[in-house]
Amino acid sequence: MTNSLLAEVAAAVADGIAVADPALTGADPLVRPSERADFQSGAALALARRAGRAPAELAGRVAEAVRTDLLAGVRVSGPGFLELTVAAPAVWRRVAARLAHDDLGVPRAETGRRVVIDYSAPNIAKELHVGHLRSTIIGDCLARVLGRLGHDVVRQNHLGDWGTQFGMLIQYLDEHPEAAWRHGDLSGESSVSALDRLYREARARFDADAEFAGRSRSRVVALQSGDPATIAVWREIVAESEAAFRQLYDRLDVLLTPADSAGESFYNDRLAGVVDELTRAGVAVQSDGAVVVLSATETGPDGAPVPLILRKRDGGYGYDTTDLATLRYRVAELRAGRILYVVDARQALHFRLVVEAATRAGWLPGDVEVAHVSFGTVLGPDGRPFRTRAGDTVTLGSLLDAAVERARAVVAAKNPSLDAAAADHVAELTGIGAVKYAELSTSRTKDYTFDVGRMVSFTGNTGGYLQYAHARIAAILRRAEGEPGPVVDPAADLHPAERALALALDAFGDTLADVAATLEPHRLCTYLYDTARAFTDFYEACPVLTAPEPRRGNRLALCRLTKATLREGLALLGIAAPERM
Repeated sequence: MTNSLLAEVAAAVADGIAVADPALTGADPLVRPSERADFQSGAALALARRAGRAPAELAGRVAEAVRTDLLAGVRVSGPGFLELTVAAPAVWRRVAARLAHDDLGVPRAETGRRVVIDYSAPNIAKELHVGHLRSTIIGDCLARVLGRLGHDVVRQNHLGDWGTQFGMLIQYLDEHPEAAWRHGDLSGESSVSALDRLYREARARFDADAEFAGRSRSRVVALQSGDPATIAVWREIVAESEAAFRQLYDRLDVLLTPADSAGESFYNDRLAGVVDELTRAGVAVQSDGAVVVLSATETGPDGAPVPLILRKRDGGYGYDTTDLATLRYRVAELRAGRILYVVDARQALHFRLVVEAATRAGWLPGDVEVAHVSFGTVLGPDGRPFRTRAGDTVTLGSLLDAAVERARAVVAAKNPSLDAAAADHVAELTGIGAVKYAELSTSRTKDYTFDVGRMVSFTGNTGGYLQYAHARIAAILRRAEGEPGPVVDPAADLHPAERALALALDAFGDTLADVAATLEPHRLCTYLYDTARAFTDFYEACPVLTAPEPRRGNRLALCRLTKATLREGLALLGIAAPERM
């Protein structure tokens, strides 16, 4: 494991600041990457008043005090910036050090926190649709990055598997035994598609037929009281739904497994205790026959406190109560130090109310972080939420099929000599990768337009471009197969394109730490795209296989490290890195 060059340069500047003025010991050196040099420090400008000196004078003193073999040059520029250039041998040594580590030298947390990540959360008996895309893909990327950095990640798929809708559906199925929905009984329709259709039929019947509605409510009571026949059908519905989810998760290479599922039903026997305890503590109060927590911080349009409804007038519980029970379980029993809810931005008020109630109840210690990882909406070409022409929500499976079909056409045009099986394999990898990259490369808080044509392009900031860059490096390295591993010579010259690529590669660990802190996967996408572009510049300016030694060995090492970094980075995005395309 190694620190990044940025971290080491920052440490050297911090030491220089302390030597130049001991009163400034411990000050932030404010070192950042720079286009004018390798790095730049603006510390002198920030500290000048505290030091009682002009910024340029303080910068000059710090420049003289910085003493390290790491840097080839430290100079003052502008009103008091320090421009810092890393010595060529230090750059090459860093390339060699990172290449020598299977983990690319990225430090892992010595005492990783237990991080619970709540993501995907589809509803049982309904198909995964475009609305589940962002939660599933963003949450999975964060789980990968945090796990890579040494944190103990607990994935949680909070399934919608309980409530009135299941009484309605089970009653409808009971009254329509001819309605095929079980796996193997269908022709051209998946079980979960059939259940989705039958649920809509049941809902229409429920709204139109008061007697059926009454029977459905009785079925809900039977479900909640554990009636064996009702529970048996419910379990079958859950199993069929989870099997359908699993197929899409596998296709997307999402880490969620059945063991990660903890649906609303899991918390059902905890709800009454939640209400009783909050009532005894004075946090919950009676209001018009319901039990609620009145917010101390959030008010509605009328200026009244916004309520979190724990128990309805009819004695039923809603998702407010379930989410409080869920939060308490994750803190008290899963021992979470950080809890991430990857849920769309429209739920922001709800999560603020839940966190406020849990805090007032004493269920949320001050050292436990709860973060709502919110995201925007997937839009169609018309700038509105993405739907079919008929106005229905787009299923996730059909969306992926469209991307793969478009990718197959692009692959065939670029490489018509590929046999059909190979073309199908590459199309699947690039089509799925295109969807995931388009999702992750946009700041999660922004809406984005689902444009299949742009997504599957092999140029620009796309998943296909990064996959192709990885495959191109693999092709270069195959031509050197059978040779001993390249030996890096720190005394070799350093071309500007080599320097730019090496510095980009060195920032990989810092980028992962940034993603973990900000919960913004697009920062990793930007890093990988910039690194791939730096490799293109390097390869165009610096011959590799035809270069004399020691340049050839150094450049092969850069190729190997770039390939490993792109492959690792794509894996953390959940995207395949093909060896051939």
